[in-house]
Order: sequence, then structure tokens, then C-alpha cells
Amino acid sequence: MKSFRGLTIAGVVAGILSVVPAALAQTPAKAAAPATGEAVMASVQRTATVTKIDQKTREVTLKSTDGQEYSFVAGPDVKNLAQVKVGDRVIATYTEALAYEVKKGGAAGATTAVAAGTAKLGAQPGAAIAQQTTVTVMIMAIDPKIPSVTFKGPAGNTRTLKVMRPEKLQGVSVGDTVDITYTEALAIKVEEAPKK
Repeated sequence: MKSFRGLTIAGVVAGILSVVPAALAQTPAKAAAPATGEAVMASVQRTATVTKIDQKTREVTLKSTDGQEYSFVAGPDVKNLAQVKVGDRVIATYTEALAYEVKKGGAAGATTAVAAGTAKLGAQPGAAIAQQTTVTVMIMAIDPKIPSVTFKGPAGNTRTLKVMRPEKLQGVSVGDTVDITYTEALAIKVEEAPKK
């Protein structure tokens, strides 16, 4: 995931999420696919326990479920640090999705949108951030024998990709555009330590 200013708390789980890409590659879940496109999505969750916290220096140490410890200094954007106590659980959920849709006509292009939010001051700490990028590419060639499709991107670059499911090429023509949307999101929440 890219580094975003304003999500300092993401540093809390950087080590916890070090296995996210591999886990996502192993656990994809297919979504319903329209005739002109398809989408896949995967999500992974990691949990850690606060083992040390210094409110003056803002240094926090977390211990993940595999026993690894991670320390970091919470920046000023973590506005509810005073509510975090030793024993609290930090839960991070990372989700990513990839979808495409074939359209008749159109032009190549790209857009990106980012949204983020944090818990209100005084509330239990939490934060979320999401980024969605859509790239529109134009189909320049289709080879049904391989099968493959050659795309031209918004910067004028071309790329040929093998088609895994040739039946998806039915009704697709040179000159059609394909919207490819990649979305990733990270949500972090802190839960109070269980009562003994």
C-alpha cells in the first residue's frame, strides 16, 4: 500500500501486514461478474496487542499473534492515543479489489481518488483510508488463436496480455475500451482489553 500523509496510525500495523500480499494471493474470492466484465476481491485481517505505551513520548509497542513485537512513535495525527491502554487490541483489515468492464468506444485515460477518516476526538481510536484508481485502455488488437488482447494505455504505451477465459472475448472488438479499476483500503480499530 502506498504511504499516505494523515494515516500515521498505519505505521502501527506495518509489520503486522507484511504478509498481506501473499495472503491475498492465496485467498481470492470472486464476485459476481457481469457479461462485459469481472471483479475479484480479497481481504485479510491481522490483530496485535498493545504491550507498552508511553503517552509522553508517544511510543507504542505491539505484539502480533505470531509473537513478533513492533514499536513505533505515533504522530500527531493519532489524536486519540490517550484512550489506548496496555492490553488493548489493534485490528487491521486490508482489502483490495480489481475489476474491469469493456465498453464500446471511448478514450484512454486515468483517474485516482483517495478518501480517509479517523475517529472523533475522545472516541476509541480508529482510522480508515481507501484509494481507487481507474485506468481506461483501448483495445488495439485481438488474437483469438493465442488468445490475447493488445491494449493501448493513456500514456500511449501498449501491452499484450494472454486471455485466461477466451469466452470473455465474445462481443469484444478492436476500438472498444476497458475500464480497469484497482481499489485498496486499510481500516484500523482499537478495542479495549478484555475484562478479567
